[in-house]
Amino acid sequence: MNVENRRVGVKARRGDGSFGELVPNAEARSDRGFAVRRGPIATIELGVEVKILFKAMIKQIDRVINDLQKQVVHFTSKRGRALCVGIVGVNFADHCTSYEGRRAFRTDGKKYQHPIHEAAEAESRLMSLAAPAFDEFLVLEFEAANERPYQFKWRDESAIKMNYGAILARLSQHYEERS
Repeated sequence: MNVENRRVGVKARRGDGSFGELVPNAEARSDRGFAVRRGPIATIELGVEVKILFKAMIKQIDRVINDLQKQVVHFTSKRGRALCVGIVGVNFADHCTSYEGRRAFRTDGKKYQHPIHEAAEAESRLMSLAAPAFDEFLVLEFEAANERPYQFKWRDESAIKMNYGAILARLSQHYEERS
């Protein structure tokens, strides 16, 4: 695993997570509590990009989809065979608040749409435009208002666990077939 999420000698945007072949003669270090050692990598065998859509999702959906698609290009550059995973959290809260410095912006359903009014459309666009670029793609539906007491919940935690587990099983099988 590479904490810096960069391949040595390859200019590319770093992803949110990468796993690959250790650079020969480089030291991999072990961190307490972790099974996978870390160090500089020469290849990306598995690349992960994560995004979170919280508020004003439709306003930013094109940029998010573009970022996701471009990250796959970076993971697979320089003759890369990376398995690419996209994970996007989508907020389905009935209202929320964002902050810029000391200023708070609470959704009102008029000027600022509530997340739940945009979430299904955002998820639909992600699935049709971003997901096809990835080997695996997971949407994590959640509800969070970003207001005290800062409660958070998954919309369907058991479905998320099942989908996440299935993705891990498929990635593991695909990785073994490549080796």
